[in-house]
Amino acid sequence: MAATDQIRQMVNFILQEAHEKANEIRVKTEHDFNLEKQTLVHEAKLNVQDEFTKKEKDREIQERITRSAEIGECRVKKMKIRDDLLGTLISEAGAKCAVVTRGQNYPQLLQKLIVQGLIKIEENEVIIFCRGEDVATVTGILDAAVAEYVDLMKRESSVTLTPVVSLNTDRSKDLPESSYGGVLLTAANGRIKCDNTMSSRLTLVYEELLPSIRAILFPDEQ
Repeated sequence: MAATDQIRQMVNFILQEAHEKANEIRVKTEHDFNLEKQTLVHEAKLNVQDEFTKKEKDREIQERITRSAEIGECRVKKMKIRDDLLGTLISEAGAKCAVVTRGQNYPQLLQKLIVQGLIKIEENEVIIFCRGEDVATVTGILDAAVAEYVDLMKRESSVTLTPVVSLNTDRSKDLPESSYGGVLLTAANGRIKCDNTMSSRLTLVYEELLPSIRAILFPDEQ
């Protein structure tokens, strides 16, 4: 009887140990499972946050690209409008030059342009080109222009020049109407040129005054 009780006690002890061990394993397993689950959940949250951050950055980059493209497009349109306006300004100024060529003082202006051109070109043999409609006027003042040039050079440098200045006789080479008048002086078989046309003078004045013109027409760009 005593042996039986002893055996029962041993069995109960073993069962108790097994139960405690099983409970310990269960607790540890649940703990490990919960820990792993928390880790997985945390990693999933981080992945979601990273994905959201990446998408947000991509969206911001795309917005910047779109905004930059829109700004660039607006600048191009603005530049075109500005260039068109400046082009119109030049055209209107050219039209006013055409009015000058029909005035009574145009012969005197042509003479001054020829004298100035002779001073600039510094050549003894010069051919002058003009518009077809200005041939008669230039012919009428050419001798006076050469005489004025010779007199001026004699006064300034005490040198008496004998330039050979002639008017182009090939009507196919007359200056176009777009020159708005004035003259073109050439020497050395056309290798040396002095453009004293109205369009050339207008371009020089325009380039010189361009900063001021832009400041007046487009003050927001200053």
